[in-house]
Amino acid sequence: MKYQEICVEGIMKLMDIFYDKIRKDKSGLGKIFNNKIGEGEEEWRGHKAKIANFWQGMLLGSGDYSGQPMKAHLELPPFPRELFSTWLGLFEESLGQVFEDNVANNILHRARMIADRFQYMLYENGH
Repeated sequence: MKYQEICVEGIMKLMDIFYDKIRKDKSGLGKIFNNKIGEGEEEWRGHKAKIANFWQGMLLGSGDYSGQPMKAHLELPPFPRELFSTWLGLFEESLGQVFEDNVANNILHRARMIADRFQYMLYENGH
């Protein structure tokens, strides 16, 4: 069953499906995430909870996210810009498994805006 509206349960399910895809990705994205987060289930549970809080704040105005996502990405070793397309593709695929099309498209629009901002800061702003 797909969710017809944005809710905490849907966001949590999205995190599970999406990050399972990320961890297995062979394009280089999986390696970046696994190197940063670790290989263990406990580390990934913590990461998924943190990012779920981020999305709850972005989409529902709730959650208690207190991280600095831009700073976290700027501190990563340099990686190819093309991996943002891979990330968005996996995110879009995951959204389609969790949410009805209109809701998925809404969330994807926000994700694309965030990805555009990150790419600008990482590749066009002198970093």
